[in-house]
Amino acid sequence: MYIPAEWHPQAFVQLTWPHRGTDWAPMYDEVVRCYQEMAKQIALREPLLIVAQEPQEVEASLLQYGINRQNIKIFQCSTNDTWARDHGFVTGLHEGKRILLDFQFNGWGMKFAAHHDNQINRQLAEAKVIDGTYTPQLDFVLEGGSIESDGKGTLMTTSSCLLAPNRNDMLSKTEIERKLCQTTGAQRVLWLNHSWLAGDDTDGHIDTVARFCDAETIAYVQCTDTADEHYTELSAMEAELQQFTNGEGKPYRLIPLPMPTAIYDETDVDASGKPQRLPATYANFLIVNGAVLMPTYGQPENDALARKQLSRAFPGREIVGIDCRVLIRQHGSLHCCTMQYPA
Repeated sequence: MYIPAEWHPQAFVQLTWPHRGTDWAPMYDEVVRCYQEMAKQIALREPLLIVAQEPQEVEASLLQYGINRQNIKIFQCSTNDTWARDHGFVTGLHEGKRILLDFQFNGWGMKFAAHHDNQINRQLAEAKVIDGTYTPQLDFVLEGGSIESDGKGTLMTTSSCLLAPNRNDMLSKTEIERKLCQTTGAQRVLWLNHSWLAGDDTDGHIDTVARFCDAETIAYVQCTDTADEHYTELSAMEAELQQFTNGEGKPYRLIPLPMPTAIYDETDVDASGKPQRLPATYANFLIVNGAVLMPTYGQPENDALARKQLSRAFPGREIVGIDCRVLIRQHGSLHCCTMQYPA
């Protein structure tokens, strides 16, 4: 069994739709527009599964946006939030069949309620919505956004997340690595000890800073502004990536992505009155069949440079920008909202 890379041919993508009972309530109409655009772009290229607490709202949204409903399935169940990357199945393949790994999701170290989201996978399996072997791994906390697979036996992750308290703090790093390899079929794990984005709730998910683009290529966030608060940490991360080697012992081809100009939430200020910086990142892209969906942030120069760099990383794939400024107001972006399932 192995975890396919994201560029493996896909059967479908999952979205978990927002509703007014979530933290999206103050910006509900705005976030629905973003989800409409994500749904449209995904459904143009492959089937889409939408998990929704309020399916009638989703039906109305799809109709309003003129989205082809034929390529979309809606599954009704209760949800706390919308981050399908972290509560969705991590899917492996064994002899051509899907292995649906259901890890425990505990709200990123018990920061947020997750009692409904942690049951979505079991309900999908019981309803036979997804073809595959349901494999519970609920004794181990793991979010999909915390690991990257090259499809050839290598996982990449961050020590800040996987070793964070309130996840698997009873296990040592060696034990966590062993568990990862046992459950996913990986043969080795690359650990980034430096990675950080201000405003991130996940303790440093790998999908916000560094991503496999093929088995020899990693795209990563590069900070070149010495005055930026991220400069020291992301420069140290860059140095770590330069020391990594692929499964054949060769250095990776590294493609830097620009650091978006700082975006702040003026409604969220600390005791000194300083607003919260939001975790905008171009590394949070989604690979789909034939294309890469890329988050944009209303910054023409940076958005264009990120598109150019991702075109280098993914020759032959269309690069499609989706405005994700509303998503970062809840401290996530495009990849965090989605989960792909391999064909």
